[in-house]
Amino acid sequence: MRMLQAASLSALAFATACAVPAAARQLTIDDVSTLSRASAPTVSADGRWLVWQQRETDLAANKGRFDLWRLDLTKKGAKPEPLAALSDVNETAPQFAPDGITVYFQANQGGDDNVWAISVTGGVARQVTNVAGGIGGFKLSPAGDKLLVWADRLPGAPSLEQPMVKKDPNAGEARTYDQMFVRHWDAWADGTRSQLFVLPIKDGVAIGNGTAIEGGLVGDSPSKPFGGGEEVSWSADGKTIYFALREAGRDEPLSTNLDIFAAPADGSAPPVNLTDANDAMDNLPTASPDGKLLAWFAMARPGYEADRQVLMVRDLASGNVIALTKDWDRSIGSIAWSGDSKTILVTAEDTQENPIFAIDVATGKVTRLTQLGNVSAVVPMKGGVFFAMNSLTAPDDFYALKGKKVTRLTSVNADKLAGIDMPAVTRFSFTGANGDKVWGYAVKPYGLGDAAKAPIALMVHGGPQGSSNNGWSYRWNPAVFAGAGYGLVAVDFHGSTGYGQKFTDAIRNNWGGWPLEDLKKGLKAATDQFGWLDADNACALGASYGGYMMNWIEGQWPDRFKCIVQHDGVFDARAMAYETEELWFDEWEHGGKAYYEDPAAFEKWNPVNYVDKWKTPMLVITGEKDFRIPYTQGLASFTALQRKGIASRLVVNPNENHWVLKPRNSRQWYREVLGWMDKWTAKTGN
Repeated sequence: MRMLQAASLSALAFATACAVPAAARQLTIDDVSTLSRASAPTVSADGRWLVWQQRETDLAANKGRFDLWRLDLTKKGAKPEPLAALSDVNETAPQFAPDGITVYFQANQGGDDNVWAISVTGGVARQVTNVAGGIGGFKLSPAGDKLLVWADRLPGAPSLEQPMVKKDPNAGEARTYDQMFVRHWDAWADGTRSQLFVLPIKDGVAIGNGTAIEGGLVGDSPSKPFGGGEEVSWSADGKTIYFALREAGRDEPLSTNLDIFAAPADGSAPPVNLTDANDAMDNLPTASPDGKLLAWFAMARPGYEADRQVLMVRDLASGNVIALTKDWDRSIGSIAWSGDSKTILVTAEDTQENPIFAIDVATGKVTRLTQLGNVSAVVPMKGGVFFAMNSLTAPDDFYALKGKKVTRLTSVNADKLAGIDMPAVTRFSFTGANGDKVWGYAVKPYGLGDAAKAPIALMVHGGPQGSSNNGWSYRWNPAVFAGAGYGLVAVDFHGSTGYGQKFTDAIRNNWGGWPLEDLKKGLKAATDQFGWLDADNACALGASYGGYMMNWIEGQWPDRFKCIVQHDGVFDARAMAYETEELWFDEWEHGGKAYYEDPAAFEKWNPVNYVDKWKTPMLVITGEKDFRIPYTQGLASFTALQRKGIASRLVVNPNENHWVLKPRNSRQWYREVLGWMDKWTAKTGN
């Protein structure tokens, strides 16, 4: 796709088409933290009803609460209505039964999560499962006669009836382990695994305690911490279940080797590994509606979590497999079949956008269906597709695409965003490291006077294989920084996704090299191009890899910024190599060996080695439940700052992980970050 040298991202017409009153004020974190969050759309077979889950903020309880909403697509001007919205219950994960009327969903009514059902036309919900200890999720079979559920149980559990954890009333409090994982993401290992069970449905109620289908496999399906229903799939006839699983063992923290398994839904035979020949990741198994094909994505390099995700298709009768997108240098993010099984709809990042593409199964031809915006959910329909989409200046809403016509279906936050000015977003490019074209964007505060200049917030994304793309964020929202008066600049440095695999791979063994060169050149390109940026009044901020870069900038670019905000960043690569729970990403990024095997690879880009050059005031933020980059890294960074007498502040969240998720904690995070930046840029007021 041809891109202009500077292109406006705020021209996303169908993501900002909702009419609002005249501009009144800027966006704040108080606005963002109370927005409704629409997701998980499902559509009835006849195309009449759209149902989704919607999160509302409960500030008093410091958490989100979920309800189900519906929209009648056949009535012109119809408004969304609550479908299941008990005030003290979370209702999530809606799925239509084949009758087009019954909606199955997950709810914690009574305490434990179970499956419930309700008519889309309204009424009282009925309980479908009654699993002691609850379930993690479910998927309805194509005929609506069975449920696939997953729940945490001890390995090899024959049914859901088995207790989750055996407890010795006389035992002490100590945890004991013989192999890793000891802890993962934000939880200590308790001996259980997410396992799959099938329950028949009779007269609208699930029967029995479920039949285990995983045989003797030991692992988590769906995978933890982020896997869900996209990692399991029913066959069209309801006789087989396809699922992704990484077999556990002593090397689990070093392995990205998820495989695709096929298992009979009645548990009559052990699962068959369909991708055993590939030692890298295989995931997102998705069976075709006609029952003939199975799609998934496959990576090629073991141990690399950001390798290119190639769309694979298996003929289930013959076993023949083709790599459908082997010649397309983009990475598959989601998979959905068209109703006729001739087209696969995928999302894939492309130059700061995340659009939908249609891939012809017979030829592999790729056709782009949407342009600007971040597509977050895809639901095929007859003659088109329903989808959820957001952008830098708009949270998720639902749309329908038929032919080339896009129709906006919802404006979920129209009332909450009425009278709020959104900033202008402009994309730019420049020649970065290695002579490569590098992209970035600048976010200009709304209403900034012609002669005025805005202090700069240089935001560095995490990953490191990620992107500062055209998507809405609740944790690091560029529009909030612009609303506070900052000109935000983001650069997709070498290592970013959406530009081809070679560009993504370029950060390996290069953490502090080309990415820093890109940031330096990108900031200069932005200040040269956009006269409203105050080039001499800038702060830098980032989390995860972006937090690492803040520590690296302290020692490598110490005179450029008025202040730095460092969130969950690596401070000492040696300690990190032994403290992080998922070893594969840290070892891959530094050449593929353990620290003791190649210490020089880790020390080359180690921020701790350059503390003697540190001088910029820094705000350090960390979470005590962060096991990816443990909070001790933040404490060490703060100790270095304090020991050197550098102005610094430490914020520790006792109940947050690698992310800040709770509403009040999020508000506090923004107050701390913007307050720190205001102090050092001499900016008053937010």
